[in-house]
Amino acid sequence: MTEAEAVDWLQAHLNVSRETMDALESFVAFLKREAESQNLISASTLDHIWARHIVDSAQLLLFTDVSAPQINWLDLGSGAGFPGLVIALLTKHQVTLVESRARRIDYLQRAIEMLDLTPRVRVAGVTLERLETAPYAVISARAFAPLPKLFDLAARFATNNTLWLLPKGRNAKTEWEGARAQWHGDFRIMDSVTDQEAGILVGTLSGKRKARAIFEAQGQEE
Repeated sequence: MTEAEAVDWLQAHLNVSRETMDALESFVAFLKREAESQNLISASTLDHIWARHIVDSAQLLLFTDVSAPQINWLDLGSGAGFPGLVIALLTKHQVTLVESRARRIDYLQRAIEMLDLTPRVRVAGVTLERLETAPYAVISARAFAPLPKLFDLAARFATNNTLWLLPKGRNAKTEWEGARAQWHGDFRIMDSVTDQEAGILVGTLSGKRKARAIFEAQGQEE
């Protein structure tokens, strides 16, 4: 996907308005400036931000009801703002960005102010372990942690109806197969529009298996 194709994709699949496109362009310009002083994204992707980061984040909305009323969305390990800030720009959702690194926190807070997102977006500048427990309608994580650890840390923010949107690259199937020995859940592996070999885990989590069930499941896999 080229940069021009990425812009076309946003308009064709998400009907992004000119005003929102302007905001996304401002965010991309801000990111490029900031990347000169800190390592926000891989240098190899600086010339491919629209495809590798903007659309890669925006595609998560294909698995949600875009017309749904404002919901609480939790984005883990937000880093440079993907997918959390992109989701906030494309929707009216209340988005919490979890990021514990000081320079990233400062960067995210300045981006939120610059993009006029302060009423709907907040940075939880703590590790996830220290974040106050609360239920969220959607939980997203892009390169945050291996799946079993991610569920261990984040399950307390989910209900049985919480939608998990987890881009897992080419390891999506392997990670879910490893995690399902410990967790009950209903997940599908969806193809990424930006990488034909990458997968996105989409589904719900219903709880951790009891020790006996874990032992039996692991035995069956062997």
